[in-house]
Amino acid sequence: MSSLIVRPATQSDIPAIVDIYTYYVTDTVITYEETVPDITEMTRRFEATLKLGMPYLVAQVDGVVQGYAYGGAFRERIAYRYCVEHAIYLSKDAKGHGIGSLLMEHLLTELEAAGIRQVIAVIGDLTNHASVALHSKFGFEKVGILPASGYKFNRWIDTILMQRSLGAGAQTTPVGDGLNLRAK
Repeated sequence: MSSLIVRPATQSDIPAIVDIYTYYVTDTVITYEETVPDITEMTRRFEATLKLGMPYLVAQVDGVVQGYAYGGAFRERIAYRYCVEHAIYLSKDAKGHGIGSLLMEHLLTELEAAGIRQVIAVIGDLTNHASVALHSKFGFEKVGILPASGYKFNRWIDTILMQRSLGAGAQTTPVGDGLNLRAK
């Protein structure tokens, strides 16, 4: 891999993001969506993430977007403002090259700088070993399984919940505003 960088995503990255995400919608149970969001919908989601004050990142290899990551609302009630659900998606050809780890590292750093204290991973399918391993590598712990909580491709899918504290976690009162949930 020649030139790998992680940078903030821009609207011009949305077509590449849709291309990456399409595989997960059409060929996997990693996401529970069944219809590929179009560019307009992904742009709306991108803008909503930024409006919350959360990072939206892309990993670029030799100028080509090969993955993306973002932090978003875990739940929309104001008391959840210091807790995010995050997502990381890689091009199917980019797996196993350290891109997911680099995105995770950058994302966690930015979330902590934004005052986030808890990060939740909602992982589709118990057989998604790569995602569980990535999260474990970064200190996430399994905190629950939601049996048969998704249904896609004519089968029930369990959901794994993993969680990691950032900074002082729950040991101190948070500083700052956290997610901008009042803007919703």
